[in-house]
Amino acid sequence: MGFAFGHVGKALEYAFDMFWEVLWPLGLGFLLSAVVETLVSKQAISRLLGRDAPRSVALATAFGAASSSCSYAAVAVARTLFRKGATLANAIIFEFASTNLVFELGLVLLILLGWQFLGAELLGGLLMVVLLGVLLRLTLTPRLVAAAHAQADRGRLGRMEGHGAMDMSISGGPFLRRLLSDRGFTAISHYFFMGIYSIWTDLVIGFLAAGALAAWVPDSAWSTLFLSGHGAATEVWGAFIGPLVAVLSFVCSVGNVPLAAVLWSGGISFGGVIAFIFADLIILPILNIYRKYYGTAVSGYLFLVSFVTMATAGLIIGTLFNALHAVPSNRNITVFQSHPTWNYDTFLNIAVLLLVALFGVRFLRTGGVAMLRAMEHPPAEGEVAGTAHDHHHHG
Repeated sequence: MGFAFGHVGKALEYAFDMFWEVLWPLGLGFLLSAVVETLVSKQAISRLLGRDAPRSVALATAFGAASSSCSYAAVAVARTLFRKGATLANAIIFEFASTNLVFELGLVLLILLGWQFLGAELLGGLLMVVLLGVLLRLTLTPRLVAAAHAQADRGRLGRMEGHGAMDMSISGGPFLRRLLSDRGFTAISHYFFMGIYSIWTDLVIGFLAAGALAAWVPDSAWSTLFLSGHGAATEVWGAFIGPLVAVLSFVCSVGNVPLAAVLWSGGISFGGVIAFIFADLIILPILNIYRKYYGTAVSGYLFLVSFVTMATAGLIIGTLFNALHAVPSNRNITVFQSHPTWNYDTFLNIAVLLLVALFGVRFLRTGGVAMLRAMEHPPAEGEVAGTAHDHHHHG
């Protein structure tokens, strides 16, 4: 036990160092997401995603990339879009983009792992959208879609359900005037805290798990698990095992970047890290939500299609980056060697904490807490959260 306790301190220290390193990119990411969500309405989005055409797929990708980064929220929003008229394929593509191409994730990857990983993640995210579009077109049968619709319309609750129903976007008037208006400030503060609320548990688990694994698991154990140094076999195995590690890690979206850093320093292939980061949509809690939303058959189908897409994308990106000699040779994650000091990171973190305080005051004064309660318990069918005067247009 002495071993464990001696290492708990180390694990917590690693966890905090990682958190401190990515605090400002996280804050900036949440801010950008909140601004976009304030300006783009979900009602408008679902109307545009009703056809399986390349343009709709491109829009599903763009809207996903611009939305909140929590996998649970993404899955809830996707079902809302599906029920409001988006096709199932477009709803799933929206979900993939929403967890793999968002601001927060890109910024945190850049800071923790470097530009190569950010590039691979963006390229891989787009590649996944294409692969997924093709796979869904080839394998998604009308029977599965009908089953998904029947189950989705029963409206069983998953997590972050209200997030799917909530629309506080502000329309009408010029972009900047909407943004800087009183209502704009309130909506941004609400979306900002909604983003943090929906993901804070995953972030905490992600940082703590990464700290623990970094402190407790010796490198030799990792290199055995990841077949380090076996050339092509290492690449293929990495892309296959990356998503499997993710399924069991229970951590969604940005929360799995700290874990990715540990896997990388442990010797997993480059493509394996990318496949692992992509796999936050097949973690066990989300598969369970798929089952509630769309039924067992569709949930199994989504798992298989997702897994194949993630592993393939990871493998292709890994091969491509190896061919271009763009894979970083250094596996030392700087955060495991450095501690917070008075540098630009710290000043940016202080600025973000002040911003959080400013939004926090606004949030508390404008009924934010009640709104967060509504996130877990969505409004009844008749009401629409956030906007009383929302007119339903069915195009």
